[in-house]
Amino acid sequence: MSMESKATQEETTAAVEQIDLRKYWLVLKRRWWAAAGTFVLPVAAATALTLSEEPVYRASGQLLLQVDRSASLTGVGQDLSDFETVSGQTDPLKTQAALLRSPVILQEVAKSLDIRNSEGELIAPDAIARSLNVEALGDSDVLVLSYTSDEPDLAVAIVNQVMETYVDKNVLANRATAAAAREFLADEKPIAQAAAEQAAEDIRQFKTDNQVIALDQEVSTTLEAISTLSGEINEAQARLAELESRSGELQRQLNMSPQQAATASTLSQAPGIQQVLTDLQTAQTELASQQALYTQEYPVIQNLQRQVDSLNALLQERVAQVLGQALDVPAASLQMVDLQQDLTSQLLSIEIERLSLLPRVSSLIETRSRFQQRANAFPSLEKQQRNLERQLETATSIYESLESRLQEASIAENQSIGTAQIIEAALGPTVIAADNKKLLVAGAVAGVFLGIAVAFFLDLVDRTVKTVQDAESLFGYTLLGVIPKFSTEAYLQSLHGLPPQKSNQKISPRIVALDAYGAYNSFVYSAYQMLQANLKFMSSDKKNRAIAITSSIPQEGKSEVSANLAATLAQNGSRVLLVDADMRSPSQHHLWGLVNAVGLSHVLVGEGTLAQGIQAISNNLFVLTAGIVPPNPLALIDSERMKTLIQGFLREYDYVVFDTPPLAGIADAAVLGTAVDGVLLLARTRFVDSASAIAAKSLLARSGANVLGLVANGVDTKDEPNSIYAHYARAPEEYRLENSSGSESVAKLPNLFSK
Repeated sequence: MSMESKATQEETTAAVEQIDLRKYWLVLKRRWWAAAGTFVLPVAAATALTLSEEPVYRASGQLLLQVDRSASLTGVGQDLSDFETVSGQTDPLKTQAALLRSPVILQEVAKSLDIRNSEGELIAPDAIARSLNVEALGDSDVLVLSYTSDEPDLAVAIVNQVMETYVDKNVLANRATAAAAREFLADEKPIAQAAAEQAAEDIRQFKTDNQVIALDQEVSTTLEAISTLSGEINEAQARLAELESRSGELQRQLNMSPQQAATASTLSQAPGIQQVLTDLQTAQTELASQQALYTQEYPVIQNLQRQVDSLNALLQERVAQVLGQALDVPAASLQMVDLQQDLTSQLLSIEIERLSLLPRVSSLIETRSRFQQRANAFPSLEKQQRNLERQLETATSIYESLESRLQEASIAENQSIGTAQIIEAALGPTVIAADNKKLLVAGAVAGVFLGIAVAFFLDLVDRTVKTVQDAESLFGYTLLGVIPKFSTEAYLQSLHGLPPQKSNQKISPRIVALDAYGAYNSFVYSAYQMLQANLKFMSSDKKNRAIAITSSIPQEGKSEVSANLAATLAQNGSRVLLVDADMRSPSQHHLWGLVNAVGLSHVLVGEGTLAQGIQAISNNLFVLTAGIVPPNPLALIDSERMKTLIQGFLREYDYVVFDTPPLAGIADAAVLGTAVDGVLLLARTRFVDSASAIAAKSLLARSGANVLGLVANGVDTKDEPNSIYAHYARAPEEYRLENSSGSESVAKLPNLFSK
């Protein structure tokens, strides 16, 4: 949005707000009499109360509220002398001020002073509270008590007694609080002592059940043991892994298991086995050489074979004797070279060391597991021990606190601990005059608000159309003219000193358009000129020559407007016929000073002619009166004869203006509106009500008549909120000719009544 558009929008908003404020002002202006009358009532009542007041006396005293100094020095009972609040946000002084005005204090004051009412009964606390005022002195801890009464001695006595009673009650309350606390503490002390002893017993039983002496030291020792065992286990497992690696390599080189290596080493060192093994090898060698020479059936071969078999059997027998069991051991493994013997010895040594490490590792792991289980139980044990220790600490603390507070309460019970001190007693009362100014101002303010409220209430219940804008909004028609409200007497006075210019002195002064001076200078006449111009502007395509003028209800001035509009049209050189079509309550012949011998009703029923009925006012202005009132005017209006007359009028005259009955309960204007070029609806502000206006609009809409627009009549332009009508508000004197004295200026005006 551009800056110019924004500025324009702000100006429009400001203008709307200004209009709304002006509308409120106009409401007050319309209802000034009701607002003024309402304003007088509270002002008069305030004045009467001011004059009837009697002298009043006021006594005052001061009360200091602070912490008791003795409590702060001894430390005993200090809590009793502190000011405390529940929420922590309220003002303690306000709380104490409320206590000073409490029924308990005031009832005690009434008893002490023996203040009784007219019936001989003690005065109620509320009666004292109404005249007792308690407020803080600036930002200090001082409360100022004041009491107003028509009895000076009573005012002094009540103030002093209230302060004394409050101080006494305060001390007694503190003592009672200390006594109640002492009794409570005395009852609670044995319970707290028993709880502390039970907590100590629970800790002892816990240590016994869990074999705990010093849990913190045990935790540290257990963790160190677990760490040491883990180191030893790691070293043993590393040595075991090394031995297993060397054993596997030796087994691969010897191609035998450790058991086999042990067996072979044992057999190779047995002398009997080695002798038999030597003989066996000799026999096998001889057999092999003989087999190269002879067949298997040769006796030598057979003998050698039996010798070999016999030696094998002997060898196995001796192996079984050495090993303690029968094993089929190959003869080749019974005899080792030195290298094999050395490797076998190493393998057996390593295997022995490995087997010795296995139980040690298992023992270390089992020991560490036992320590780990104990360590896993430590968190639970520590938690239980801490809980038990906290319970013991809490119980002990409570017991010690109760014992200390019991001693303090016993001492505080015998002290006079108070939070209040009288620093200024009430002496002599002062005479206070009635606050007349405040009372009168309050009456005036109340009168202003009540007056405004009454004015707006009356304006709200008033259903009349109050402004031109309201009429426009209600009807929704185009506003073609605004006829200002004017006084006939004031208008005639404005013409003082000018010679009369009317040819017929019976014409009503309300027809201002035919007065020579008014025709050119009257502010009302300017409004009719504007109405005429707007009618012409509307008829650019089709000229609206036959115009019916009506209103919602009677007395809205439709006949007067019809007459002035016809005269205004005639002054512009047009031939104009004014027809009084209101055959129910005709008035045009009264306005023009004519004889209603033959009129519209006579012509329609054939009892007269137009030549007899039409009467000339000037060369261009003619009037057809209504004639005698017929029994059924609507039948005449809705007849073919009426339509024929209208067509005949339009052939003879440039404009035909019909003064018709109002629309309230009568259909004459709506029916006639369908036969003419258009209808002008008249609305008199602050006269016609909204219900009648809506009914009139609805009737015109159903009839299908061409509504040309709206004419606002009897408008007090000074009360209009819209400044577009402000130029109508000037007084008639402002429209006079600059040279208004003498006949020369008047002689220059045309004679509008020359035939």
